[in-house]
Amino acid sequence: MRIADRVVAKVAAQAAREALRDGPGADVLPRGRKAAPSADVAVRGGRLRGAGQAAHVRVSVVLGYPSDIGAQCGAVRRRVASRVRELVGMDVPEVAVEVTRLRSSHLDDEGPGSGLR
Repeated sequence: MRIADRVVAKVAAQAAREALRDGPGADVLPRGRKAAPSADVAVRGGRLRGAGQAAHVRVSVVLGYPSDIGAQCGAVRRRVASRVRELVGMDVPEVAVEVTRLRSSHLDDEGPGSGLR
């Protein structure tokens, strides 16, 4: 059975949202549609350790700053690989996390005291 790339991408994006919501730095994450993770997936056939298809995933995220960026990216990688394996049944040998923007409530005029200049 072939799983569509877009299905795997949706699972990966949801897993990235979960990881960012529940993981390190969740208290400084930006909110809203512009901050929602997106995912691009390349599903490849063949055998990878006896498992059929493999998904190579690239997830784009917006992170809050200041925060532990490395820990957040690691949490995203682990959660995406785990959820895709669990829900879709594919191995995920690669999860590339692209940080597209760092957002700070202090710099983006979104936080307390933002009216002060």
